[in-house]
Amino acid sequence: MTGKTHIVGGIAAGLAYAQITNYDPIIMLGAGIVGALLPDICHTGSKIGRKFKLLSKLISMLFGHRTFTHSLLFLVIIATLLNSFIPNEAVKAGVLAGMVSHYVLDMATKNGIKLLFPLSMTVRFPLTTRTGSKVESAVFSVLALLSFYFGYEAFSYYL
Repeated sequence: MTGKTHIVGGIAAGLAYAQITNYDPIIMLGAGIVGALLPDICHTGSKIGRKFKLLSKLISMLFGHRTFTHSLLFLVIIATLLNSFIPNEAVKAGVLAGMVSHYVLDMATKNGIKLLFPLSMTVRFPLTTRTGSKVESAVFSVLALLSFYFGYEAFSYYL
């Protein structure tokens, strides 16, 4: 999936999770975006990879794309780091929700992900699509609608 689809997926996941936890939706929205972009640190051409070029290049050389940073192992490491250094529960929950949304979206692509890294098994859904396809555009549209819905629900008390 493209960066914009991951971003809107992170927004939808963060705001949906805010609905069931009563965490601050603004924090969940921002943290969801960060979490949705984080797994692509292994791709030097990604939005986050271009911001952290040296780190991205190093991770890419060590592991390649959609392996370690797209695994449950990486998710657990990030959760442990967040628990160790970030006191705000909403930030932790938002980042993890965004990461999970990223994993789910990439499992819907033909290349899938190495969810069980270091095992070499690729995990993908039975029905997949290509990155940048019309199907991805439809997924983006659905996620955008869900983001608006959950955003309206989360922020309606401000109106």
